[in-house]
Amino acid sequence: MAFAGILKDDDVAAALKDCSAADSFNYKSFFAKVGLTAKTPDDIKKAFFVIDQDKSGFIEEDELKLFLQNFAAGARALTDAETKAFLSAGDSDGDGKIGVDEFALLVKAFLKAGDSDGDGKIGVDEFAALVKA
Repeated sequence: MAFAGILKDDDVAAALKDCSAADSFNYKSFFAKVGLTAKTPDDIKKAFFVIDQDKSGFIEEDELKLFLQNFAAGARALTDAETKAFLSAGDSDGDGKIGVDEFALLVKAFLKAGDSDGDGKIGVDEFAALVKA
């Protein structure tokens, strides 16, 4: 598995199951469910470089479309709408791709936004409130 040593197989399987239907992918809940939001900056960078399939230093739209397949070979491709929403959320400089720093901010922004009690974790109630937002 490409994420061995970074993410737990059971967490990845559960997150993939939750977004198996078309148009059900939500990057915020996916990052939380696979455990990426709780990882160190180094682990987040390692994850970025797994997703950056062409090793360009950026995650482009075509790589985002196949984002879930980085976690499991049989996973579905993201729909065009899911891909564009994901790219829009992560591309803070407007260059049409997500760099390593933008990816780290995207992952950690979710933690910062959802950690209402400041303990460095997103609890069940915090997660429910964040996903509904």
